[in-house]
Amino acid sequence: MAEESPKNSAAEIPVTSNGQLEDAHEHSFNRDLKRSLPAGLGLSETKITSHGFDGTKEGVVEAGPFPGSSASPKPSVISPSNAAASRLAGQGCDLIIPTGGRTQQKSGPVVLADEVKNPAMEKLELCTRQIISEKLGRGSRTVDLELEAQIDILRDNKKKYENILKLAQTLSTQLFQMVHTQRQLGDAFADLSLKSLELHEEFGYNADTQKLLAKNGETLLGAINFFIASVNTLVNKTIEDTLLTVKQYESARIEYDAYRTDLEELNLGPRDANTLPKIEQSQQLFQVHKEKYDKMRNDVSIKLKFLEENKVKVLHNQLVLFHNAIAAYFAGNQKQLEQTLKQFHIKLKTPGADAPSWLEEQ
Repeated sequence: MAEESPKNSAAEIPVTSNGQLEDAHEHSFNRDLKRSLPAGLGLSETKITSHGFDGTKEGVVEAGPFPGSSASPKPSVISPSNAAASRLAGQGCDLIIPTGGRTQQKSGPVVLADEVKNPAMEKLELCTRQIISEKLGRGSRTVDLELEAQIDILRDNKKKYENILKLAQTLSTQLFQMVHTQRQLGDAFADLSLKSLELHEEFGYNADTQKLLAKNGETLLGAINFFIASVNTLVNKTIEDTLLTVKQYESARIEYDAYRTDLEELNLGPRDANTLPKIEQSQQLFQVHKEKYDKMRNDVSIKLKFLEENKVKVLHNQLVLFHNAIAAYFAGNQKQLEQTLKQFHIKLKTPGADAPSWLEEQ
């Protein structure tokens, strides 16, 4: 076993100002390291890596206790970039530290500059403040009374149309179940008509009646499902598309009011070399959002006008279809019921065909 050195060899390694080992002591350090390694492990199997201030990794140095100290060795991590910055700052050098696109030159300790506000974050802050002030009743908001009234009516009508749609779907489901039951009942009567000679005619009449009702019920279902499909398109596509434009308009209105309020507050303040650039920038942003708001308001007005015209046309035809089909069915007027479907170009699938029935397509 190698004889232990009375001093810690790591604490005795001289280091030059640039962090490199002095040549005079390098071989003696390697000899001490060989003696401290376990038997069977050669120095060629180890790798010692050191980094200067220009290295991309941090160097780890195990430093032993100073002479006269009884503390146990502890690893210390030295970051080259931090060490270089500390040395330069300690020498009173001027440091230029990039901070979010701006730089600040400071002599002595490093002081980071404030981050420049992101335009998107500034916009979000202004809009949030505008919304909160409106909720609290303190801030002013731009209101187009005529347009706002039309939007409120549209939203109210959408809820009512959705209720009609839901009820019509319920009616279609219930009628489908009834038609299915009538057809099964007609088949049962027809079977008994063949097997009960004494009641052949009675069972036969009822079988024909139930099958006719089932046929008329399928025709009525075709009209109701056509009504449902048309109203569903109106409510969940046409009206929904208009309401999407309304949401964009409302967002543009909030942005416009936010920048308008910001400009008004700046105009109430002092006008000097520091505030005039801010006022000019605020004026430009206000003008941009005013133009956006005016455009969105015009888009909503146009869409509401076309929607009203389309809604009247669609609902007029569908309500006439629904009324005539229901009236003909319950009056037992099979001819009028079939004529109603032809009038609206509604085609029913032939029962028993390989293709999906019209009930499955609706």
